[in-house]
Amino acid sequence: MKNIKVLGTGCANCKRTLALIEETAKAKGIDIELDKVEDIGAIMGYGVMSTPGVVIDGTVVHAGGVPDRKKIEDWLSA
Repeated sequence: MKNIKVLGTGCANCKRTLALIEETAKAKGIDIELDKVEDIGAIMGYGVMSTPGVVIDGTVVHAGGVPDRKKIEDWLSA
């Protein structure tokens, strides 16, 4: 099971990213543990300067802007 964290303070793009990841995982039948990190200190701890950020199993894979569904599918299948 992949542990995925969406880093962001609650902006619309952060919420959309969270929903897209959840929808894509559900559609693919992949079990994930999905967390929302809103604490600025924790976000900065990952070195993410622009949100939303996405962390999968401890590795930052995306920062800034909403990722497209294809990119999310690639992350989930890796």
